[in-house]
Amino acid sequence: MSGVSRAIDRIEVTFDDETLVADAGLMVPATLMLRLGLERLVNETVRLVGRVGGARPGRKVLTLVAAILTGASHIDHADRLRAGATQAVLPFRVMAPSTLGTFLRSFTFGHIRQLDRVIAETIRRAWSLGAGPDVAAMTIDLDSTICEVHGKAKHGAAYGYTKVLGYHPLLATRADTGEVLHARLRKGSSQRGAKRFAEELIARVRRAGASGALIVRADAGFWNYALCDTLTRLGVRWSITVRINASIRKAIDAISDDAWTPIVYPDGGQAHVAETTYVTGSGRRQRRLRLVVRRTRLTEPAQRRLWPDWRHHAFITNLELPTVEMDQFHRDHATVELAIRDLKEGAGLEHCPSGRFFANAAWLACAVLAHNLVRWTARLGDVHPHNKLTVTRTVRTRLIAMPGRLVNHSRRWTLRLPARWPWATSFHTALDQIRALPLLV
Repeated sequence: MSGVSRAIDRIEVTFDDETLVADAGLMVPATLMLRLGLERLVNETVRLVGRVGGARPGRKVLTLVAAILTGASHIDHADRLRAGATQAVLPFRVMAPSTLGTFLRSFTFGHIRQLDRVIAETIRRAWSLGAGPDVAAMTIDLDSTICEVHGKAKHGAAYGYTKVLGYHPLLATRADTGEVLHARLRKGSSQRGAKRFAEELIARVRRAGASGALIVRADAGFWNYALCDTLTRLGVRWSITVRINASIRKAIDAISDDAWTPIVYPDGGQAHVAETTYVTGSGRRQRRLRLVVRRTRLTEPAQRRLWPDWRHHAFITNLELPTVEMDQFHRDHATVELAIRDLKEGAGLEHCPSGRFFANAAWLACAVLAHNLVRWTARLGDVHPHNKLTVTRTVRTRLIAMPGRLVNHSRRWTLRLPARWPWATSFHTALDQIRALPLLV
């Protein structure tokens, strides 16, 4: 046995230091919570009058948000915020997990809508501090995901088209930052609500200060003409994938061979794009839609024997970009999966902790707030270039999940952090930038 291994066996372990801070970097997003006036906003908006556990909702929502920022996926994980002196770097009183469970179970549908208004107002405040698009065009990606659950005790969980037991939330994300602009928890088998969701979404971002052009991208799950008409009525451009049914197939087959333009495609395949006009309906209900089609085929000989024909992907749009640019723009919709993955793995949505549907809907709202706080912290704190998507796990590793010690020297409190921390400069920059922001009340 080496000397190193014998030495580690001689280290005594005790849990008795009241000055240690478990996640000292919470100080940065907590400072942003203070600048946004988040606790007061929740207290004024979420009115759980007469509900057991409904008093002082602000501190309870912020406890859940801070816990999710540290990686919590269960209510019990909030106890991490009560370790050592962690409470001292947070601008609110940390609540116990049992209190948080009672609080979440007190929510009804109306209270979820109140929490939605909190998210909308928080977005407006964050954008007014410099995180918004202002007059620039903004692309919004619509998508849904499956939040898998296990067991039969989850109210509202059901088997959907994926044959997975779970919930089926709707999500709208901002393409350039990954912020979640709107979220709505649905039952696992639900495919409804896209039109109303889009109306609320567009109204929300307009009120928040997005005065430039809006573009919505979506996959085939959102293909319905009611949604297209709604977006057009609201002055929003759109690009929506269609399913290859018989009429779409007929339109694709009518495209001449010389109309296809080669595009760059990953190794092992070739691809072309073309466009045509898709005509559907008749008389006054006839529609003439721009249909852009991409066809792909493998070129590796062994694989091509399995898939010898062209595979097609098509979408309709009212944008006026050239065909190749339009195809690339629509393909970028795939980045929404990165935001959804981050929301699940990095912000608490990988697990729905309660057996009650509206408790899980409130948990989703807290996860959205935590997800967005990471992005606003990175953007307003100049953590990394604005043209790069923020990854919660990266921000947590570099800025949040580091130990600290809170010491009082000559009646001056100092948070002592690890020497030679690789991202110390980024931490100081982010903290200074966010402290310089005005208080919003």
